[in-house]
Amino acid sequence: MTDETRPGEGRTPSDFPGSQGRPEFLPADEHPEQPGWGSETSSFGLWSDPSGRSAGTEIFGPPDRPYTAASHGEPSGPQPGSQPAQGPFGDPSGSQGGFGDPSGPQPAQGGFGDPSGPQPTRAYESPFFGTSAGPPPYGGEAPPPPPRSALGMGQGWAPPPGSPGAATVRRGPSVSLMVVLAVVIALMASLLGSVGTYLLTRGGDGTDPSYSLGPAPSGAVNRPPDSVAGVASRVLPSVVSLEVGNGSNTEGATGSGFLIKNGYVVTNNHVVAMAAKGGEIRIMFNNRKTTTARIVGRDPGSDLAVVKPEETFGTPEITLGNSDQVVVGDPVIAVGSPLGLSGTVTTGIVSSLNRPVIAGDESGTSAEEPAYISAIQTDAAINPGNSGGPLVNVKGEVVGVNSAIATLSRSLGSQSGSIGLGFAIPVNQARRVAEELVSTGKAKRPKIGIVLDRDYKGEGVRITTDRVDGRQPVDANGPAAKAGLKEGDVLMEIDGLRLQDGNELIALIRSKAPGSQITVKYLRNGEERTARLTVTADDEPVATPS
Repeated sequence: MTDETRPGEGRTPSDFPGSQGRPEFLPADEHPEQPGWGSETSSFGLWSDPSGRSAGTEIFGPPDRPYTAASHGEPSGPQPGSQPAQGPFGDPSGSQGGFGDPSGPQPAQGGFGDPSGPQPTRAYESPFFGTSAGPPPYGGEAPPPPPRSALGMGQGWAPPPGSPGAATVRRGPSVSLMVVLAVVIALMASLLGSVGTYLLTRGGDGTDPSYSLGPAPSGAVNRPPDSVAGVASRVLPSVVSLEVGNGSNTEGATGSGFLIKNGYVVTNNHVVAMAAKGGEIRIMFNNRKTTTARIVGRDPGSDLAVVKPEETFGTPEITLGNSDQVVVGDPVIAVGSPLGLSGTVTTGIVSSLNRPVIAGDESGTSAEEPAYISAIQTDAAINPGNSGGPLVNVKGEVVGVNSAIATLSRSLGSQSGSIGLGFAIPVNQARRVAEELVSTGKAKRPKIGIVLDRDYKGEGVRITTDRVDGRQPVDANGPAAKAGLKEGDVLMEIDGLRLQDGNELIALIRSKAPGSQITVKYLRNGEERTARLTVTADDEPVATPS
């Protein structure tokens, strides 16, 4: 009989051609058969009868059987509403073959997994999950016992989950795992590609025939005229290197110099002093051409000298500046040949002014007097060989002549490295001395006409009260006497600069040009006074500075 001839209450035709899956088994309740089990109003656990039969057609086993279940498919004999014979599971004598009965009629595929049978339309609440109006085994109050075995349920049934024959459901990898695997594969592919490229292109000895760093940048680079590079480009052609020998090739000196008007070269006296005894001077210009030179004049008291080269090779003269306009902090550049390295440029600032420096032999064993310099102090690196070279400002103008360096032993001018304390003769003093040396071959010595007390330890500088080497403490017709100064007076300031010792006073006076005026503050018997002096000069050096 087809589904269409059966009562259709509570049933719908199957819309699904495939199997609906394995049913969920519920344990049978061990109660005797009760009336009403075949009623159309009873439900079937979690599903309704998919075959479309009435509930009265269901077969339930005896109470001593562990399982009861609805038969799959439609039997060939009974009609809806008839009571089938009660056969046990697997009983070949029943009209309805139990589960696993090979001799009985085989169930039609109208139950679970039957694509032609109607699908469940209503649920049944079992005693496990709620109450039901139906009789046992799915109604009633007592819970069913657990199954003894889930194996051997008959033809067409799969083994229950967990049994040896059960199929294992496998799940595919998650999306996140797939993304991670894709990233790892991409990285490995990139790495392997790079390694492969390297192995294919590298040489056997580590060289790469295709290796290139590309071309160098092209185009002109413009530098400001006041930059170090701009200043150096203008000054370097006028700076020269000097090598001086004594004629026996056993001793020598090196130094620097710069070209001034009419092809004269200004340098330090201590650089060319050896040549005054019969030595030779050779000058090398910035273009590396060399020539010999002769001494025009030199002044040990200011440590300045002028020499004349035989040829200048078209070298331009340098520009002289004004050292009176220099202030502490001004940027300066030192140019020369330190340690024989010609064309060297170092840079720094003016770190101090009017620094008293004594260059030369202070021991008195030399025939030449020491030089007293009121120097420009700079932190630009100055080393042996820089002596006589120019110290220039950002305009390329000479503001000083490099002359001395300080060492840790406080010995000036010794052959040691720079410690950031270099000293230059102010260019205003160098200008005057150079003019005098070129004009007369010797330089005048500025003075104020006093003799200092070397044993005085107090503040300021005191005029001695005794005669020294036949000289009076104050020259009768000198600038000091004319201004009213007397022996025993203590000089405190010169042009507003507080005096520390006698060397500072001598260096300040030597830096002045003859005829210039200075203001002096002094103490006499504890009373402060002021005097105005005009600096004069001697044509010949004197043994005692004044």
